[in-house]
Amino acid sequence: MSVRDPVVIVHGLWVHGVIMGLLKRRIAHCGFVAHAYSYPSMRLTLSENAERLAQYCGRLGAPRIHIVAHSLGGLIALKMLETARGVHCGRLVLVGTPYSGSFAAARLSRFPGGTRLLGRSIAEWLSAPRPGISGADETGIIAGTRGFGLGSLIAPDLPRPNDGVVTLAETQIPGVNRRVDLRVTHSQMLVSRAVARQCCTFLRSGQFELRPAA
Repeated sequence: MSVRDPVVIVHGLWVHGVIMGLLKRRIAHCGFVAHAYSYPSMRLTLSENAERLAQYCGRLGAPRIHIVAHSLGGLIALKMLETARGVHCGRLVLVGTPYSGSFAAARLSRFPGGTRLLGRSIAEWLSAPRPGISGADETGIIAGTRGFGLGSLIAPDLPRPNDGVVTLAETQIPGVNRRVDLRVTHSQMLVSRAVARQCCTFLRSGQFELRPAA
């Protein structure tokens, strides 16, 4: 890939794109043109956010883009690539993305007001069939194994290993075998040098480091 291809960085639930600033700077320091995308993670549905992301990618005016997406951001990226035929994604890095479901979200939904806290995008993902991986030339997965975070507090029986919110099993995607597991929590992924290094390695080569240092 060319480092001049834009890299779009997509945040997760409850936050703003500004929280991806450190990861954006580290990816840019590796020579990439990095953009932090922001969206309303609770108010809009998954399909609506996927359409907005497609429009944002289109406005970049590049024949090919690459995506690094954290948590819910990865679900939105996957939905966009399933439905938006005009977006060509070269490499997609999913960071702590709960592809197969969310034990923590299901548990939170049982609390008063929990469904509202999860927002409309998560609700759509959990209620719909999982899409196949399409629209990206190469996909890689980064998962965390340090089990401390809000999810483990809401659900003390959160299956292990997990990153404190998302279990390792939930990050697995049929047919995708390029992955790396790091000793980080779900939130630490945003500030971890190891995560940023693995993102840059995959964006350059389509592979992760064989012996990662967490």
